[in-house]
Amino acid sequence: MSQYVQDSALSAAGRFGRLSFLAWNCLLSLGLAVLIAIIAVVAPNLLLELSSGSMGIGMILLVVIYIVVFYFSFIFTIRRLHDRNHTGWLSLLILVPLVNIILGLYLVFAPGDDRQNSYGAVRETAGWEKVLAWIFIVLMILAIIGSFSAGVFSNL
Repeated sequence: MSQYVQDSALSAAGRFGRLSFLAWNCLLSLGLAVLIAIIAVVAPNLLLELSSGSMGIGMILLVVIYIVVFYFSFIFTIRRLHDRNHTGWLSLLILVPLVNIILGLYLVFAPGDDRQNSYGAVRETAGWEKVLAWIFIVLMILAIIGSFSAGVFSNL
């Protein structure tokens, strides 16, 4: 009998290891980028409307998209906190500036419990999650290096 559990990643119940957490956040980011690209191609006027500061259908669509993104960000954060045997209520810290950066680093670098904890058994990280997480890690490192080399942080 396996000591791992495979559950729905879209439910707050359960746990996420570090690689699963990164993979699902990467998937969320890619989905958002694809959705914005589709909107830009299909209805470019919606994006122009947003840049003009108008409160039309484009703004409503953007608000709906970001509500969905925030929902899944909370789900993934709760699951990762569960892997550390912490309450999901700590996920509200992602709304606090600067504290959210510390929480994010904690969730990425702190190892989870390697045995069953109060929130369930260890969730097995799927092969595609491992691959996607490592791609995300490499892309984030390249983005940080690129930002520094382009002088984005020169005023800090």
